[in-house]
Amino acid sequence: MKKIAIDPITRLEGHGKILLYLDEEGGLKGAVLQVPELRGFERFCRGRRAEEMPQITERICGVCPEAHHLASAKALDAAYGAEVPRAARLQRELFYNTYIFSDHLLHLVFLGGPDLLLPKDTPKSERNVVGVLQAWPELGKEVVTVRARAQRVLELIGGKAIHPVFALPGGVAKPLAKKDQEEIQGHAQVMVKLSQRMVAFFHEEMLPDPELQSLLLAEETRLPTHYLGTVDEEGAPNFYHGKVRAVSADGDELFQLDPVGAMARIAERAEPWTYVKFPYLKDIGWSGFEGGSRSGIYRVGPLARLNVAERMATPLAQEEFERFLDFFGERPVHATFAYHWARLAEMVQAAEAAAALAQDEGLTGADVRGRLGQPGEGIGAVEAARGTLFHHYRLNEEGLVEWVNLIVATTHNAAGIGLSVKQMAEAVVRQGNLDQELLNRVEMAFRAYDPCLACATHFLPGDTPLVVEIYDADGNPKHRIAR
Repeated sequence: MKKIAIDPITRLEGHGKILLYLDEEGGLKGAVLQVPELRGFERFCRGRRAEEMPQITERICGVCPEAHHLASAKALDAAYGAEVPRAARLQRELFYNTYIFSDHLLHLVFLGGPDLLLPKDTPKSERNVVGVLQAWPELGKEVVTVRARAQRVLELIGGKAIHPVFALPGGVAKPLAKKDQEEIQGHAQVMVKLSQRMVAFFHEEMLPDPELQSLLLAEETRLPTHYLGTVDEEGAPNFYHGKVRAVSADGDELFQLDPVGAMARIAERAEPWTYVKFPYLKDIGWSGFEGGSRSGIYRVGPLARLNVAERMATPLAQEEFERFLDFFGERPVHATFAYHWARLAEMVQAAEAAAALAQDEGLTGADVRGRLGQPGEGIGAVEAARGTLFHHYRLNEEGLVEWVNLIVATTHNAAGIGLSVKQMAEAVVRQGNLDQELLNRVEMAFRAYDPCLACATHFLPGDTPLVVEIYDADGNPKHRIAR
């Protein structure tokens, strides 16, 4: 047996590797996405003051701290039985839609973008953000400029653009100044304009490419699973608040519940070869790493949110949603690379929603903190850029954290990512030429999910694990050295 390692995998947050195992005839015997980072946040948050949690948990990740910040605040809202005033809720929602826009833009152009915006024979050394900027300099310049303006919105509301400090149990730290609202309005309008340009660019420059169409429609990248995402009262995706809806691989509704009820429908399991947990739908059960309607595996994120939605929440996003459905001609859409297109539609909705929220006169209201009750237990949920995020806390009577559980988007997707990697690996191995171009296609399978392995697994000592594994000619492990 021969082993091929793609280590480290690139253009994602965190550390991981892909292992391909070939049999004597050169066929694929197995494929594994392994994450060698140990979980730790749930443990070392115990004993901390509850109000510290929004700023502790956002340090899990440098790409999506906004998601953890607000999921944590919402868990504390629930734990203290606090009603968030309207002005505070508007601040949170505007902040959060801006984060979704900024994060999706980052992935579409700079993280996942090289897989779609550059020719498939682009050398590995050029398949990166620099290669994208060289190939599309005007678009790249505009993306950098507008994303900086979105980050400015996050700074104006959150206090800091990277690790925000504004959300508190029951609301936010302070009212938003009128002059800040006026500045935000200008930034939000530019975000909408760039979203429109990105849609036009996608349909005029990218989608006509037969290579991209074959990638979107290829049978080996189609993975039937169940789906999970948050919707509003009208059935549209809502990133900040709503009911968590699950649909089956056949498109039937499985449930639509508040975060407490939805989390009760999810079970988690561990495997000895990775530090990522594997959630599954409790009512269906775990039947191993396989897709389909009989498996409890489900997926979250942009594709899942469009699959559980009946419509989009804003006009331009609705137009893109309809083009998306027309192209694939099925509900749910099971094509893994459709995640990229779904991400584009969501980016449009986030920009439009941010622009509308920025105009709301209630945004600068003075009442921004609700009354707190006695500390208890609470679950907070948001839709992170990568999918549904749950924070579950139990507080003691002194307001100290007794117990924590986090189910992060990439954790929800872990089984699906592994299955997608295996599907692409099987297709690559059948072609027989394991060069860098074909191995990159294996990486493309996991990058479609925009995974954040630092969120899914947390390495406690703070050092990057280094492992050297030595195998004999038959593929048997002979020696292992670890730091």
